[in-house]
Amino acid sequence: MLALGKINRLTVKKQVKFGFYLDGLSWGEILLPNNVAPKDLQIGQTLEVFLYLDSEDQLIATTERPKIKVGEVAMLQVVATTKVGAFVNWGLKKDLLVPFSEQQLPLKEGQSYLLYCYVDNSNRIVASSKLDRHLHKTPAPYQAGDKVDIVISEQTDIGYKAVVNHQHWGVLYKNEVFKPLRRGDKLNAYIVKVRDDGKIDLRLNAATYKQALELTTQILAKLEQNGGKLALTDKSSPEQIYASFGVSKKAFKQAIGTLYKDKKIVIAEHGIILVPS
Repeated sequence: MLALGKINRLTVKKQVKFGFYLDGLSWGEILLPNNVAPKDLQIGQTLEVFLYLDSEDQLIATTERPKIKVGEVAMLQVVATTKVGAFVNWGLKKDLLVPFSEQQLPLKEGQSYLLYCYVDNSNRIVASSKLDRHLHKTPAPYQAGDKVDIVISEQTDIGYKAVVNHQHWGVLYKNEVFKPLRRGDKLNAYIVKVRDDGKIDLRLNAATYKQALELTTQILAKLEQNGGKLALTDKSSPEQIYASFGVSKKAFKQAIGTLYKDKKIVIAEHGIILVPS
């Protein structure tokens, strides 16, 4: 099934002087202009194209890849403000419209904003800065440990608000973050849990048994290298822990808790001590 504003795989139906017509099935023939057609393109060949409306609102195909597709979020720069709304650069010849009704605050030329792209009731591809209007409309289908793509939205008192897989809201807590993040940054993250209210807790490092085992091994090795003592405890700062092991404070606390339960270490006031074997 073809989709406007997304990548579609179509077959070349015929060639004309100004380009190629692709078989759009029930949508009819769709023009792929010469300037975006691959060299040596042949009739009968299939290729992946992005479908959008040109300046005359005619359906057209391109092999160029936009900075955002329908159903996605991305940081885009405003190139013009007009009486119908703001236009942003999304990497195609025709700029993308952000209608006034879809602006959380008036967009300013030259500034970049985190936007969601969708097809409106008039069958136009448009964008919106009112993310709450478009995100988190379906139940979050994730399980603990799932790897997801996130886009940073904003910094809050507890950490960072992020868009998960372009569809849901999630939170990265500040004790899980050890590098500066900016709005629009794209990262991989892992699901910690989906809460009863539907909100999603995230972390940047995978919480797997293998990693936990590796961390306890690393801690024991460092203890042996340092004469059985290490000046880190569950009270140490996240920065100190990350500098030593490259993990979050939570992961470190879990690891030394495991070692303590296994009677391999003692947790003292100023550090941890290796129990002689």
